[in-house]
Amino acid sequence: MSELVTGEAVALELRPARLPSRGMATLLDLAVALAAYTVVSLALLAATASLDEAAQMAVSIAAFLLVLVGGPIAVETLSHGRSLGKMACGLRVVRDDGGPIRFRHALVRGALGVVEILLTLGVVACIASLVSARGRRLGDVFAGTLVVRERVPGGRSGFVPPPPPWLAGRFQGLDLSAVPDGLWLAIRQYLARMNQLDPQIGRAMAERLAGDLAERTGTPVPPGVPAAPYLAAVLQERQVREARRVFAGAPGGVPVPQSPVPAAPVPTAPVPAYGPPASYGPAPAAVPAHEVRSDEGEERAAGTGFAPPS
Repeated sequence: MSELVTGEAVALELRPARLPSRGMATLLDLAVALAAYTVVSLALLAATASLDEAAQMAVSIAAFLLVLVGGPIAVETLSHGRSLGKMACGLRVVRDDGGPIRFRHALVRGALGVVEILLTLGVVACIASLVSARGRRLGDVFAGTLVVRERVPGGRSGFVPPPPPWLAGRFQGLDLSAVPDGLWLAIRQYLARMNQLDPQIGRAMAERLAGDLAERTGTPVPPGVPAAPYLAAVLQERQVREARRVFAGAPGGVPVPQSPVPAAPVPTAPVPAYGPPASYGPAPAAVPAHEVRSDEGEERAAGTGFAPPS
């Protein structure tokens, strides 16, 4: 399956990983780390054979901290939360808001992992994951991270829901020229997968995307409009504009000017409530052309020709 990611290289399929998959990934990581530690220990044992017992003990402790503690921290930092075991099981470590982890997140996870996983043989980590609603161990709680699944069925995603009817056409005046393609891609991916996200994470991601979009357009989000419907309505407006541009450039289409001059706003009277059509009465008598005043002719020319029903 092709993995869809945001501009921060974080997959949007934020489904919390369960204990079996996390346990399998941890066992694979421990197997690799122990194999590396064994090789390093044998090499250091041969190199420090001439040293005294205290020096050999210090070198062994340093190798333990370097390989079994520093190794996983470095791997998670450089791979943005994807160790070898997590890659094999389709998992990733992300922040609570869905963003990529940094060195401090990996450091807290690795430091507490020594107690949770190595010293207690994983008993503390298993109990904490079973108690947590999202399967987080103590390292995730203190680091503010979450282990999520990256591999989800491809047939359940891809459909971008339309905006609610009361928002259709409301953002026709927005200037979308400054919005980058990466932000449009992130919005489209979020809307296609918002039903698969954790509600709290999905709400935070929608608000962040809406804030970025409002900053690029120069117009704040209208009060009372939720972030997700706002994103869907603006995305639909962009698609409508793209469709107009494509069909306008097709053979037989009407060309669209590159820099249209906006027309001056015409004041209009308030439109009365819709009701059954009333009788318009007899048509007025035609006025001869030589009796029409010049200013009256200009007013008729500037009118739209359509009047609301009385």
